[in-house]
Amino acid sequence: MIDIELLKETTQIPGAPGYEYKIRSFIKDNVAAYVDELYTDPMGNLVAIKRGKSKEKLMIAAHMDEISFIISHIDDEGFIKFQPLGGFDPKTLTAQRVIIHGKKDIMGVMGCKPIHIMTAEEKSKPPKIEDYYIDTGLTAAELKKQIGIGTTITRERSFIQMGENVNSKSIDNRISVYILMETFKELKGVDVPYDIYGVFTVQEEVGLRGAAAATMSINPDFAINLDVTLACDVPGSSNHERITDLGKGTAIKILDGRTICDYRMVEFMKDVAEKSNIKYQLEVLPKGGTDTASMQQFARGGSIAGGISIPCRYLHQVIEMVNIQDVRASIDLMKSCILSLDNFNWEHK
Repeated sequence: MIDIELLKETTQIPGAPGYEYKIRSFIKDNVAAYVDELYTDPMGNLVAIKRGKSKEKLMIAAHMDEISFIISHIDDEGFIKFQPLGGFDPKTLTAQRVIIHGKKDIMGVMGCKPIHIMTAEEKSKPPKIEDYYIDTGLTAAELKKQIGIGTTITRERSFIQMGENVNSKSIDNRISVYILMETFKELKGVDVPYDIYGVFTVQEEVGLRGAAAATMSINPDFAINLDVTLACDVPGSSNHERITDLGKGTAIKILDGRTICDYRMVEFMKDVAEKSNIKYQLEVLPKGGTDTASMQQFARGGSIAGGISIPCRYLHQVIEMVNIQDVRASIDLMKSCILSLDNFNWEHK
């Protein structure tokens, strides 16, 4: 149903915001045979083009960066301080392994003050990012031969399958990278109505930056973003807080914290899903932004924009989880939308 091995490999390649060159090279190798043109823009976005029967443009974005860290200081004992690249819940960092990408990769562990010597006041407060350091077991002299200020750090956690779900670091947003690669593969030899610009974007996690630059260059008529969304279908969440549920299908975005999707795109996606018998749910995400916002706003005059979202538990942690059936539904909806784009009345009501 889906290529588990390709998905696994896609999640494990590092790609901190602004340093996406390894994952970009991997994607390039995997999509080159299925598109008409392929280039990297000055900011680092990888743009894959499949030409259509007419020159209207559909831009599809899937960001390839992952939440990460960057070294800001190495002390005399060899302990590393860092700045986050993207949004972290500090409590999820405790006792985690990380990989420091210097001249060679170095494994490290997140550390903070042991609970045994904390004061009662310290125990009562949630941890902050600045409370953490990274311990590699190496001396400062040994470390400085391999790393320095500005070296990037990514999370270390392997990919596993759990029933009908898969679990890994960097599911956000490598699941969407995988979906876009598979969409191009499954459309090989198929005529599409409009030019398709599949953009594997950079620096989404630090402000939707790559998508803004790519949109200004491409100037799409239509835009669809691929990204994960919250699946809060776990103990302790009220029904109205769930956003989406794992296993109940792909999600059609209505809004998030940065975008109100074009009502025409929402209706189009719902119509396509129902006609194609694709299981879906509707996403209203009160906080958090996606590349949908940049694509909607930075085309000249705006674009008709929407989003296909993949339900994900434990978002922005190292154990992010998605359902295989939801992934398959997302590929199917993306393909069906591409092929049906010219069969919908896009006039304003």
